[in-house]
Amino acid sequence: MTAELVRGQNHPLSQSRLEIRISAGTPVAAAAALSDENGRIHGTEWVAHPGAPVQPGLEVSRQAAADHRLAVDLDAVTEAVHRVSVLLALPAANGGAGPARFGAVAAPFVAVTGLDGTEVASYTITGLDLESAVVALELYRRQGAWKVRAVGQGYAGGLAELFADQGLSEAAQLAAGIDEAVARGLARSVQAPPPRTSEGDRSRQAAAPAVGPDQGAAPQGAPGPVPPAYGGQPAGGQGQGGPQPAYGGATGPHASAGGGPVDYSHPRRQTSAPPPPPPAAPPAQPGQPTRPVAGDATGWSMEERLYNQVWGMFEDLARTAAAYRSAVDFAESRMDKELEQALSDPRSRIGGQGDAAREAARARYTQLVDQARASLDRDVAQLVAESEVVEPALPPAFARWDNPCWHAYRVPMEIPMALRLGDLRLPEAESIRIPILLRLPLERGLWIDSGRTDSLDGSFTDSHDMRRLAMDTAVAHAARLLAVYPAGEFTVHVVDPAGSGAQALAPLTQTGVLAGPPAQGAAGVTEVLARLTQRVDLVQMALRGGAPDALPPGFDTSQQLLIVNDFPHGFDDRAVNQLRYLVDEGPSVGVHLMMVADREESAGYGPLLDPLWRALLRLTPVPDDHLADPWVGHAWTYEPPAVPHGSEVLREVLTQVAEARRTWNR
Repeated sequence: MTAELVRGQNHPLSQSRLEIRISAGTPVAAAAALSDENGRIHGTEWVAHPGAPVQPGLEVSRQAAADHRLAVDLDAVTEAVHRVSVLLALPAANGGAGPARFGAVAAPFVAVTGLDGTEVASYTITGLDLESAVVALELYRRQGAWKVRAVGQGYAGGLAELFADQGLSEAAQLAAGIDEAVARGLARSVQAPPPRTSEGDRSRQAAAPAVGPDQGAAPQGAPGPVPPAYGGQPAGGQGQGGPQPAYGGATGPHASAGGGPVDYSHPRRQTSAPPPPPPAAPPAQPGQPTRPVAGDATGWSMEERLYNQVWGMFEDLARTAAAYRSAVDFAESRMDKELEQALSDPRSRIGGQGDAAREAARARYTQLVDQARASLDRDVAQLVAESEVVEPALPPAFARWDNPCWHAYRVPMEIPMALRLGDLRLPEAESIRIPILLRLPLERGLWIDSGRTDSLDGSFTDSHDMRRLAMDTAVAHAARLLAVYPAGEFTVHVVDPAGSGAQALAPLTQTGVLAGPPAQGAAGVTEVLARLTQRVDLVQMALRGGAPDALPPGFDTSQQLLIVNDFPHGFDDRAVNQLRYLVDEGPSVGVHLMMVADREESAGYGPLLDPLWRALLRLTPVPDDHLADPWVGHAWTYEPPAVPHGSEVLREVLTQVAEARRTWNR
């Protein structure tokens, strides 16, 4: 459970590798300072800031932004360090344009999370007024253990006063250097989202996109797009990233067939010092935007940097589109008000005076909209340029099926951070697609909706074609899951009561990657559901009893995915209850569900199945604008992953997966 701290309160930390998430409502500069047991900073090299973002055990953002993610590795700091202080400063505090004091902006929010995105402690910094710099919180060493304390100490004199108070002799020079570094990177600052309509969680979730109102479910935790999560994810994070933001990869946490500890928590990365900083962008020509670089984001590895960069692109597009829509709404409101004022005087309704007023109002409206559109086009062009360098650099788990990386595919040795579920776009920016990344391991099931018969382009798709497209999409998702997990760590079962999905399932059945032939008929449905339900019960009892080694010999500890086609055909009341049980209890012990179904066909069950649909992340086999981001609430158009027509990449990848499984089982 998250500890919500107040000023002066502390909370123990159970892990050394952490992420500090900051949400400030306006662009701020973030830094982290190392100090001794007396709180003194011994030199400028003890401070990680935008001009020097990487120090031993620390990595901070390179620019001012409304949201930050700072990486901390407490095991990597020296023995002389007893405190790690997180610092925030307003870039405008030294004469720039913008707020000059924290009292004029929303209270900053700071959260300490683990690498899997789990929030450990959070703190909302209230009570600030004239201060332009603040020590948000500190991580401190006490009797060999680390704790986090909410500080909230502000300084009206900015960073110079803050550093001087902590005993740094070069306080003024360092503060000036930070201001200069922030000014150089201000062009890439993330704009703050519009004010929320109600109080809520201000921390970014990683790994998964928020769910649209037609699903009635909250965003997946872990930001994320959609993170999200995007959002968590992203992810990241997001993670799921989210989106999910973020975050750790994995080294195979499951037990061997001979029996060993079973761990279905988020995978953990090896504890080590942070890698070298991400590649720096080449210097841009005067007046030109910074040239994008793949992996130019905070992270402990290139995979995590790319994950965070993708989610950053998602957030940037969400906010620039929100700014454009807000500007258009303002222009329309202003024009309506001016027209109303011009027509309120009866004398102006006749003759040229009224016509001139109306033309002037429309001209101002056009000018405002054109200015907003120009800003949007500039931001979208920068994102397109970034996408052009990021997309080719993505690893297979994040890449499209047409990415050349699949031609050099090899079965991985570690579980990746996230999985690509498709792409997201907005109507104002048709030239760019943002990958939607879902954090792994899965935290909720997937629902491929086969019931929609109309697409956004106005074309009509009949029910038979929708079912075929839905199964093709499900197979593409399942194939990617099999491809990104190490051999023997992911198992797929299929329930196809009427055998209607045989053609779409051919890549899975013919390559031999399934745990067994697709179950058919009511008897097949009963057998598979009973087996997976029993598996959930066994693992839950072992974990709750603190005896994971007590599982039967040869017990399959891999992650399990059940694909269900043609629901509710072949399902009786008992089978429906078992399905709901798997949805609710399965993900925590490694059993996941992928439904390929039309919700209307199960309407006979009434509200009994509503929790089932709400628990699943709804995806579609055709483009559909049903996903919403958690920041500004845009309705994003989801585009499912498509295997290039005539390509054999799916079969080639699954063939390698099947061969690796056979080798692993020998």
